[in-house]
Amino acid sequence: MLMKRLPIETKIDFMSVRMICFALSAIAILASIALIPMKGLNLGIDFAGGTLVEISEPTNASIESIRDSLSGVLPGTELQVTSARGTGTEAKPIYVIKAGTSASQALETGSQTGEADRVVEKLREVFPQGDAEKPDWEILRKENVGPKVSGELLTAGLTALVVALVFMLAYIWFRFDHWQFSVGAVVALAHDVMLTIGVFSFLQIDFNLTTIAALLTIIGYSMNDTVVVYDRVREELRRYKKLSIKDVINLSLNRTLSRTTLTSGTTLLALVSIYILGGEVLRGFSFALIWGVIVGTYSSIFVASALLLHTGLKRDGKTLATAEENFSS
Repeated sequence: MLMKRLPIETKIDFMSVRMICFALSAIAILASIALIPMKGLNLGIDFAGGTLVEISEPTNASIESIRDSLSGVLPGTELQVTSARGTGTEAKPIYVIKAGTSASQALETGSQTGEADRVVEKLREVFPQGDAEKPDWEILRKENVGPKVSGELLTAGLTALVVALVFMLAYIWFRFDHWQFSVGAVVALAHDVMLTIGVFSFLQIDFNLTTIAALLTIIGYSMNDTVVVYDRVREELRRYKKLSIKDVINLSLNRTLSRTTLTSGTTLLALVSIYILGGEVLRGFSFALIWGVIVGTYSSIFVASALLLHTGLKRDGKTLATAEENFSS
């Protein structure tokens, strides 16, 4: 019923506001670039190194009591204790204990194996587990990541992002036989990645391996959305020989708008559910995807498509529109 109420034949002049959108995107990208050295990224243990222990809730335990019991166990480190809700139908409260790499550990070349074990031993001493078959609390996750390993993981993650962008550029160039399409698509992808990293820096959300996975997913989603629009642009260019490129792009965007709205809307419903109900472990990942879907949908319309007006796209060896047609609103 709702789908029937959505307008199918819209006549929105998207390209008339492209310069405003270019300006907003440029400001957002510059702000993101400035935020990274100013505030930095809140690197998770995957990239910064450290210790992570996740346990179910012990009886009569609290964040303060756990933090007090662990004071002195890992000297020279800043201990973080947070509570969260577990996942599943019978979800129980959990505690996540994080400790960064100390100055002495940073000088070591290997991982700090045993740091998590020391945390677990102290917890068992202060909060007895009781019956072995039905313990009062359980160890759900235990990780140690050394400085060397974390640096390698960060390098590998950033390399994966760059390689993905390069392959996307090559694919679009081959797919549409015009470099203008590949440039527009890759600029839009870089736009999405930079804004997502900027938001993570601004909000100081943990930036870890799951965030890299989310960024790669955003690249795939945004590229899929852009390819759908580009396919329609190419189809309409062949059909309407006398329309200017500006009118063809507007026509294509309007004819794919219902598909874009429904796809983004249903995806966001699932992601918001994961963000609310998925617990602390999935919160950063789901937030990155929510932001990425919104920004990716925006960039497909106002960045990737709008750039076709300014890159000299040609049809049958002739310029599609004069400079006056291209830049007029």
